[in-house]
Amino acid sequence: MSQAAHYCFPPSEAYPLNRCLYALKSDPAFIERFLADPVAATAPMGLTEGERADLRRMDRDALVARGAHPYLVFMAGLRLKMAAEPGALEYF
Repeated sequence: MSQAAHYCFPPSEAYPLNRCLYALKSDPAFIERFLADPVAATAPMGLTEGERADLRRMDRDALVARGAHPYLVFMAGLRLKMAAEPGALEYF
């Protein structure tokens, strides 16, 4: 059996990124602000410009490499798609 960890907790420096992803997953008002102006919506969250760029693209691999929790990336992307394209996931 391998001694490698199955799951690694996100590093503490990724907290602002994960907090933003949680807001995208859970807060409809934040989702609306993000869709209208992602730069302004994420400005007060303490994110780096690289993190903000990855969020605008919802680049899963880049976000996870930065320490984002994969579940939060998936759910944030799903919520954004549902908000931006109502009915697109009608049969999801």
